[in-house]
Amino acid sequence: MMDDNPRICVHGLGYVGLPTAAILANSGFDVYGFDVDPQHRRDLKNQDFTFEEPDLERFVSGALEDGLTIVGDPRPAEFHVICVPTPYDENLDRTDLTYVEAAGETVASLLRPDDTVILSSTVPPGTSAEKLREIVEREGFSASEDVVLGYSPETVLPGNTLRELRENDRLVGTVGGRQPDRIVALYDSFVSGDIRTTDATTAEFVKLVQNAYRDVNIAFANEVAKLADEFEIDSRGSIALANNHPRVDILRPGPGVGGHCIPIDPLFLNHGNDIPMLIETARRVNDGMVGFVEQLLEAALGELAGSTVTILGVAYKGGVADTRKSPCFALIDRLARTEVDEIRLTDPYVNGEVRGRELVALEESLEASDASVILTDHPEYGALDPEVFADRMAGRTVVDTRAMVDEDRWAAAGFDVHQV
Repeated sequence: MMDDNPRICVHGLGYVGLPTAAILANSGFDVYGFDVDPQHRRDLKNQDFTFEEPDLERFVSGALEDGLTIVGDPRPAEFHVICVPTPYDENLDRTDLTYVEAAGETVASLLRPDDTVILSSTVPPGTSAEKLREIVEREGFSASEDVVLGYSPETVLPGNTLRELRENDRLVGTVGGRQPDRIVALYDSFVSGDIRTTDATTAEFVKLVQNAYRDVNIAFANEVAKLADEFEIDSRGSIALANNHPRVDILRPGPGVGGHCIPIDPLFLNHGNDIPMLIETARRVNDGMVGFVEQLLEAALGELAGSTVTILGVAYKGGVADTRKSPCFALIDRLARTEVDEIRLTDPYVNGEVRGRELVALEESLEASDASVILTDHPEYGALDPEVFADRMAGRTVVDTRAMVDEDRWAAAGFDVHQV
């Protein structure tokens, strides 16, 4: 059971921590929101939000007025929720748990008997039961008797964060055989989906397996697209026909994957072991799709040297402004290493600069361009008019990595369309 009116301290106010703190505050709890970045704390106090997420600004503003307090130092609380980053260190080929360890040490210094600690960051299996437990128990608290130490991952999709935090099923795991009742009761206060319980290591493993499953299946679709190109076959038409089988459901190919989860989380499964993995192959396939896009572009133009290329879509997925791990970055870097004369960027959701290049409006980006590459499946791109492109572009090449345009219609307008 959960005590009446418990206080909650959320550590880390990023893409997951901030909406989590806001939902808890709007559910009637007294919430302390702590982030190590003082400028970020100042921005939040001034209600100056850097996240572009539907309804988040309004929702957080409401929480700040009643229930959520941004603090410069973490406070004692009955619940501590850790939502800090866990980047992957490619040089060391392992997960960087520095932020988790630092947050764990901070929380451990504030603990009192019967407090509850919930790790929500994506971590390698065993992090809660081993590393975090060791940190807590160094302060003299037993994770099997004195405090409740648990793990509960988020499974949200950018653009739907608030809704999915409320509606998605939740998994809760604990350490040391402790009952998960307190954590379940906390999430039950705002989660409408099912809440399932297990041990912390299994919960950590399941989160990684979910994203690895998606990565592997996307990689298969991308391999199909590359093979179809070799045979000069329509990849998406072939996939649609294959999916008529009752036990086949091939995903859509594309220029790779982006966001924080799929390009990174599967690698956490290889943390501390040397098991050969299909997952690693899938990572290479998906990361390599940008190279395939470059090949299609070069084959269409004859050569890249001296050309002007317009990239439509900087966000990693359609309908959002989230650019984390976007395939656009890799394509810009690859094209920049060639003798391409100019790379132009446009995106209806993203503003500012990317790789030192200013984003411009679509029409401006097309002026005298030799080729256009559609990288993101923004809904607006489903209504692109080939006549608008024909009026402005110097060339007639379109590489469509998301099957957003009607090939026949664009061919009738004089365009050479290459779809992934």
